[in-house]
Amino acid sequence: MHQVEQWLDRADQLVWGAPLLILLVGTGILLTIRLGLLQVFRLPLALKLVFTSRNEGHGDVSSFGALATALAATIGTGNIVGVATAIQMGGPGALFWMWVAAFFGMATKFAEGVLAVKYRKIDENGHISGGPMVYIEQGLGKKFKPLAVFFAVSGVLVALFGIGTFPQVNAIVTSVQSSVGVPPVFTAIVITLLTLLVTVGGIKNISVVTSKIVPVMAVVYILTSCVVLFVFADKLPAALSLVFQSAFNPTAAGGGFLGATVMMAIRTGIARGVFSNEAGLGSAPIAAAAAKVKWPAEQGLISMTGTFIDTIIICTLTGLTLIVTGAWNGAAEGAAMTQAAFGAAMPLGSFILMLSLVLFAFTTILGWNYYGERCIVYLFGVKSILPYRVVFVLLIGAGAFIKLKAVWLLADIMNGLMALPNLIALLGLSGVVVAETRLYFRHLKKN
Repeated sequence: MHQVEQWLDRADQLVWGAPLLILLVGTGILLTIRLGLLQVFRLPLALKLVFTSRNEGHGDVSSFGALATALAATIGTGNIVGVATAIQMGGPGALFWMWVAAFFGMATKFAEGVLAVKYRKIDENGHISGGPMVYIEQGLGKKFKPLAVFFAVSGVLVALFGIGTFPQVNAIVTSVQSSVGVPPVFTAIVITLLTLLVTVGGIKNISVVTSKIVPVMAVVYILTSCVVLFVFADKLPAALSLVFQSAFNPTAAGGGFLGATVMMAIRTGIARGVFSNEAGLGSAPIAAAAAKVKWPAEQGLISMTGTFIDTIIICTLTGLTLIVTGAWNGAAEGAAMTQAAFGAAMPLGSFILMLSLVLFAFTTILGWNYYGERCIVYLFGVKSILPYRVVFVLLIGAGAFIKLKAVWLLADIMNGLMALPNLIALLGLSGVVVAETRLYFRHLKKN
């Protein structure tokens, strides 16, 4: 097993090397410039549209339902375990680089939403199919179909062996076992059965469940994190100072922390940030394509709020609770580290964290089930849906017994492979994004 982990670690470093990080952030920077800092000046409008979109277009679910499904897939273990892992490996400075990735990632997520709606199509069952595999082929042209196929294959692999299964189930069973002593096998059975019940109904069922769970769980987690920060309010200025200092200077070893270089802070911060908010990964536009919306840019704005909520708000709160409580410098890792931070502030802190993690991870499983399904429909048609769902549900059960380090390494590798064709498409179609954006704002001004 140790040899497998070493091989995965080498593959992970190769995939998530400087070229991909530069491409990820660089695409976000280019789109930010071409869209005139849209993520700053149009954020109030985007947040307003989340609740006021008229759902006038053709689609399978409401704009809010599409956002809830996308948020369900992004607000998961990345916000709790991923942030803890990033700070444990890269030091507090990793949080700063998560912010950088998220800021430019908001422009990237906007562009993904625009292209998803513009190029979506209807499958043989009458359901919407969209996302990078569709806008690569429809937007860039038929000669780029191999790139679209590469994305779809990577998407299926991420859903089955990456974000969609192993890290989520692993985090759930570990947290439940450490909090209330339930054996992993029982938790795995319950999660598997619940996944089966919800995903049988496809996107409509998934969006109904996520639209109810996601807002509640996000508010509970945000409020609990704020309580922790209030209890340790005197440590907050020093924590923020440490984040900025560590972003540009090596973090010295101390306590349970082994020390980290600036490059490690950048790499883990950006990689974990992308793992959490999925900007540039190409997953969220698969859900955005299903929205009942008329204007592509309108769904782009709504999609953009996902990155803001996921990373700028939730990941920031997680990171600061880890730093102010000193949990980042302790012996615990992953979910246990965040539980230690919450437990240090309130008696029920560990239990609330466990409940949040279970809900976060479960809804991520639901979101990624849909993403993988749309990718496999692109590859093999609607006849592949049933076999895919069977394999997905079986892997949920198996995910409880995979080692933590191997899980994160495998998920990271699959993420990187999925991001490459999507980023190439975003760069190639950036002119289309700008044109659609101008068209929408001219419409708003006129009306």
